[in-house]
Amino acid sequence: MIQYAIAVGSSRLAEQLFGSSYEVLEDVAAQRIGGVLTEFESDMSRRVLAHVEVLFTGWETPALSASVLRFAPRLRRVIHAGGAADRLFPDGNGDVVCSDMGSVNAIPVAEYTLAMIILSNKDTFRARELYRTRRSFIDREQEFPHAGNHARTIGVISASRTGRALVELLHSFPSLRTLVYDPHLPPHEARSLGVERVDLPELMRSSDVVTVHAPVLPETTGLIDAEMLAYMSDGATLINTARGAIVDQAALETELQTGRINAVLDVTDPEPLPSTSKLYDLPNVFLTPHIAGSMGTELRRMGDEAARELSRYVEPPTEAAPATDR
Repeated sequence: MIQYAIAVGSSRLAEQLFGSSYEVLEDVAAQRIGGVLTEFESDMSRRVLAHVEVLFTGWETPALSASVLRFAPRLRRVIHAGGAADRLFPDGNGDVVCSDMGSVNAIPVAEYTLAMIILSNKDTFRARELYRTRRSFIDREQEFPHAGNHARTIGVISASRTGRALVELLHSFPSLRTLVYDPHLPPHEARSLGVERVDLPELMRSSDVVTVHAPVLPETTGLIDAEMLAYMSDGATLINTARGAIVDQAALETELQTGRINAVLDVTDPEPLPSTSKLYDLPNVFLTPHIAGSMGTELRRMGDEAARELSRYVEPPTEAAPATDR
């Protein structure tokens, strides 16, 4: 029987993913060995690694370096309960096949982003501050004549898994126009996604809301710099749920302090921000502590899919026999 182990960083996370008794995994015809591995250095962990063919990993899992993998001669599959798992293999993964739950994790990120787009276009955050300050009647048509979600333009940076999940959600709002910047997106794919493919300056100039969904790569680090931010129209909103390093933090802080644009930031660089950062107090900035991705009840969805991945590995689907002429 195939043996597997769980190495997701903490027992609490393992229970959130798979249930308090790991009931999500009960119907899979495989044997779990060991407890939750939080390190790979002890004799106990290495005894487990020596027998496993499949390893569940996740946030805070230690790296599976070459020095660790040599203690896991039978390991053939890693199922990562998280987004991209590249960091797990600093020395390469050799013959070990790795799959991740990035598409599943994209769901709550896209949902969070959609909510922030709707709220930003309604000028919700400024309305809240104004109401809290005045504590009296607010004439919404006088104060917010340009607010609303009709005939607005949304700019999506990167047709990543999360970017595509967001685009699907945006299709429910036919009055919203969606632009995408992604140099790797072929024109025919853009058409099939129902979006307009544009260059980055055009996206920044034309969008009421710009939302960042690119991976951190050498070419995307600092992609949104002072020049790009200057293209944004007055009152536009920047949403970042990807990684803080994609936006030039100093340039962003300078631009936001003018009050000209708004920002919804679930990620920053550094993360968390120092307690002295001005962004905590700016009325045009809505900060959240990296909550867009799977959390709480949403972790179970990743656990369910990870269990299905193990089941497919243990019992691969059989191909239908080819039809024969009679």
